[in-house]
Amino acid sequence: MKKWISLSIFLAALLLTACSNSETGQEFTNITNQDWEEIEASAEGSTVRLFMWGGDEGINQYIDEWVTPQLEDTYGVSLERVPMDTGEILQKLQTEKQAGKQDGTIDIVWINAENFKNAKENDLLAGSFVDVLPNFNEYYDTEDPAFQTDFGTAVEGMEAPWGKVQFVFHYDSEKIETPPASFEELKTWVEENPGRFTYPNAEDFTGNAFLRHVLYANAEQPSDIYEQPLDEEQISEAAEGTWTYLNDIKPNLWRSGSHYPNSLTELDRLYSQGEVWMTMGYNEARAESLIEEGVFPESTESFVMEPGSIGNTHFLSIPFNSTNPEGALAAINFMLSPEAQLEKLKPDYWGENTPISIDRLPEEMKQKFQSVDRGESVLSQSELEESFLPESEAAYVEWMEEQWFNEVVQQ
Repeated sequence: MKKWISLSIFLAALLLTACSNSETGQEFTNITNQDWEEIEASAEGSTVRLFMWGGDEGINQYIDEWVTPQLEDTYGVSLERVPMDTGEILQKLQTEKQAGKQDGTIDIVWINAENFKNAKENDLLAGSFVDVLPNFNEYYDTEDPAFQTDFGTAVEGMEAPWGKVQFVFHYDSEKIETPPASFEELKTWVEENPGRFTYPNAEDFTGNAFLRHVLYANAEQPSDIYEQPLDEEQISEAAEGTWTYLNDIKPNLWRSGSHYPNSLTELDRLYSQGEVWMTMGYNEARAESLIEEGVFPESTESFVMEPGSIGNTHFLSIPFNSTNPEGALAAINFMLSPEAQLEKLKPDYWGENTPISIDRLPEEMKQKFQSVDRGESVLSQSELEESFLPESEAAYVEWMEEQWFNEVVQQ
């Protein structure tokens, strides 16, 4: 009898969740079916809570010092930035969903890659919305493949492209005359300069990307990885070469590989203090603001190595239980605007590249974008484009994290 009662309770909970999801989805659809003027009117005077990774001061300043006051002036919307790692954000949403909490605390989340995949698969997002955004439809190539999939996961309009970045290495040109041009040259450099190089651990987004670059370099060609779903047997040779490479450089890493920085922030600190002579990261222009602030030495320059540099698009999305979806839509639309994207492109705060289509802009705005000096540490656009490599599917990220621990850390 008790088993039947328990089963009944379980089924009732499932039914309640399903009904709640259906109602929430329909309510969001009703909102996105409104005229944009109605959405703007509903957003005015409201507060939007943006949850996002907060580990980069330039990005934080861009949000706090430029976006927030401009959004208030444009839409009458107050923006609150809440710093939190994306994995923790998704865990928070998952907990709220399991508890049936429909009045959430998050209105916008900065997201991409495996985090988007997990959020989509667990119904943590409100639904499709990009078609309603005026700025997206006017100034972006809505059919761009980079906006259709996110690390192999179909976007289906559930996130709006906010920026695009490319992975580069940074080095102190006063200490390194010529940076390595390939991973084999990097290996030689590490052997000749023990303790002066390391990378974040595989749980860190940047560290994981570094490892995927090594995997690409050990494949017969990078497309063997990024064009294929994860198949451990098929990539076994490239994987074996990757673990061998990482174990070979391990004794000559900072602290002899006994500790890997837990975050890019920690690696940047080691670089700024001169303990290591290189750092790295997504966003080819991120060093500019750090040089300006005196965090990085003025002699910082950037480079990429063969077989290339992985780049991707990152997005903004709306959680399933946002209490202010109209405000979220207005804020996202503003952050996709030419004005906001131009300011983000400048090295003053963020210096990040833009997913906007320059050729769709009015001539005056087009000239403003083209006249932006991204800084001396930034590689030329042609060099970046020539070295660009697409991301592999999201499954590689988790696989790399697990395998790196087993094959490198525990060895």
